[in-house]
Amino acid sequence: MSVSQSDISPPNVLPSVQMNPAGLGWFILLVISAIPIYWIGMVFLGQTWMTPEYSHGPLIPVISLYLFLRELRDKPFVAEHKRPVRWPGVVVIALGLLIGILGNFTQIPDITTYGMIIWTAGVVLTVFGWAQGRMHQLPVLHLVFMLALPGIIYWKMSTFLQMVSSKVGVWFVDLAGVPVFLNGNIIDLGVYQLHVAEACSGLRYLFPILSFSYLTAILYRGPMWHKVVLFVAAAPISVLMNAFRIGMIGVIVNSYGIEHADGFLHYFEGWVIFLLCIALLFLMAIGLQRLTRNPRPLSEAIDLDFEGLPAQARRVLGIQATTGLITATVITLILSVTFLLVPLPERPLPERDNFALFPRQVGDWRGTHTPLTANVAQALGADDYINVGYRSAETGAGINFFSAYYNEQISGSGIHSPEVCLPGSGWEMFLIEQQNISMPETVYGDFVVNRAIIQKGTSKQLVYYWFEQRGTRMTNDYLAKLAVLYDSIVKGRSDGALVRYVTPIGRNEAVEEADARILELMTETLPRLPRFVPE
Repeated sequence: MSVSQSDISPPNVLPSVQMNPAGLGWFILLVISAIPIYWIGMVFLGQTWMTPEYSHGPLIPVISLYLFLRELRDKPFVAEHKRPVRWPGVVVIALGLLIGILGNFTQIPDITTYGMIIWTAGVVLTVFGWAQGRMHQLPVLHLVFMLALPGIIYWKMSTFLQMVSSKVGVWFVDLAGVPVFLNGNIIDLGVYQLHVAEACSGLRYLFPILSFSYLTAILYRGPMWHKVVLFVAAAPISVLMNAFRIGMIGVIVNSYGIEHADGFLHYFEGWVIFLLCIALLFLMAIGLQRLTRNPRPLSEAIDLDFEGLPAQARRVLGIQATTGLITATVITLILSVTFLLVPLPERPLPERDNFALFPRQVGDWRGTHTPLTANVAQALGADDYINVGYRSAETGAGINFFSAYYNEQISGSGIHSPEVCLPGSGWEMFLIEQQNISMPETVYGDFVVNRAIIQKGTSKQLVYYWFEQRGTRMTNDYLAKLAVLYDSIVKGRSDGALVRYVTPIGRNEAVEEADARILELMTETLPRLPRFVPE
């Protein structure tokens, strides 16, 4: 990766590389000294890559390296009138290190991984200089595909794709002449019912297909708009093919039995669909070539030339010990040593009572706790929860009180909004708005909750919910996540809870009566809640 004058050569002709021990030593020290800052991010990536959605992760750095070496081979050195400008790279490196330290300070490894990619971009800019380094940022950008999505975005995408896959899958089943009914994410075939779970949302296809389409767009030989089409087409192709897979499973189950929905056939169909997605991308590339004046065969339209890449990799031996590289290494070393010597602040968990101690009788209300199923509890990921159905001894009316508490809302864990969970059970948001609540005799005082009316068929329910965030009540899940980041820095806390009340709306009942019923139970239960959800 030397940028000395010896690099000035035609694109496919590599001059002999002379080893530069000083430059190579500074480069190695730069990389090693950054490891402590990014360590929790690297561990988190390793854990993330063990999940099906991100199992393609280990391939991304390899593909990025391949793209990088291709660019070194195909793009000649850009001569500058003056010495290469390296200070922008040093600034980017410092920014990446500070973001990495912030991720450690807040104990949010996602932030650390973002900082690591920014640091990598800075290293490229520093080693090559601004004019040449900015030409090699596409391989660095490709590293984004190895990262996990933030939890809140992941769950919203998963829920959306579940609904889309379910609806299109049912369309395929109906097209095959099989009677079918869709209730939320439940495909009802009459005798059998199929639940389109998170694992069937299509995310495990979408992420690797997006990465593959990004690679295809870079290697594709054609106009820029062709490349854009190839990349943008990845999402609808993967969603459509996943829906086709779900529909195919429905048809097979209807014909041969429910046992064919799981096991080997399920995973085999998944791999077949993945390969079909790739085949469709190649077919699109061929089709786009037909639109050009001089169309190429696929072997030429997609440039997969590996010639000369090992020789390009040896260029790392000739890195120059420039002032920019030395400065970047010293900054990285100072920040890393300081990070290791200055201990991170302790983050003790606030004292609280377990929800098992929450009273089952409050005022006129008597409740029964119902445990969640294993699958639901696993998807919820809460450290503690309560799910109590209260019934009024006087009127017989029922209200479900639910709260999920999290010791920390980092590393992908955290609250799932009812807006994400309820549609998957077949409930539709008929109305959602904000409601002012006043409880002056409690620690809550005046606050705002989300008030929703949900409907499934002719059944309606009234829902109150909010996010209890370390003494603050919030109604927006995105703002709640930002509050987690802020409080992680300022308070050293990232705990929080979802609080939800649900009551049926009778067929001849006014909504105001259901409102009054929830408020009555809230008056009895909320004064007790701070013992279990600390302020």
